[in-house]
Amino acid sequence: MSSDAPRVRRLDAQSLMGIAHPLRMRLLSSLRERGPATASQLAEWLGESSGATSYHLRQLAAFGFVEDDPDRGTGRERWWRSAYDSTLVDGTSEVLDHADPRVRGALHLYQQEVAAYHALEQAGFLGSFDEWPESWREASDLSDFTLNLTAGQARELVGRLHTIIEEYRAAAPETDGTHPVRVHLHAFPRPPEPSE
Repeated sequence: MSSDAPRVRRLDAQSLMGIAHPLRMRLLSSLRERGPATASQLAEWLGESSGATSYHLRQLAAFGFVEDDPDRGTGRERWWRSAYDSTLVDGTSEVLDHADPRVRGALHLYQQEVAAYHALEQAGFLGSFDEWPESWREASDLSDFTLNLTAGQARELVGRLHTIIEEYRAAAPETDGTHPVRVHLHAFPRPPEPSE
């Protein structure tokens, strides 16, 4: 794995409108996880038609999320790759205060699709849990914690966890014995329990 800093796409109102579509988000995730591919390969992986994957890849390219892979392909075969390693919604208040309701809706759709994809990934792992060696079963985690924090403390906690993850990304070479490890971070406030 490269120690270069990850390429992060910060989402704004315009780019949210381009990515907030279930198939586009799945296409982008597949390119990030599996590497460059053609529209036909992606269609096979995702159980979609190549016409649909081709159209949505072009839409992702128009918004700068994917690009041609110059190391692959011929005149007849177009290979795509992700232009970024990850996406990040910065300043949700700006999006939620946007005058265009489609922009607000795009944020909600994007967030719901990310949460659904995380749940699907976790379910997939749990479905094959007994097939993994003991060392990997013991290294996995399915925990939850409730902390009483201020908004500032919660933001600091998330930032520190991101820093730790980036330190591991930078230090982790691809060698025998390594596997891609997905780390999902969900941090959100809950209303207090009603008092008796």
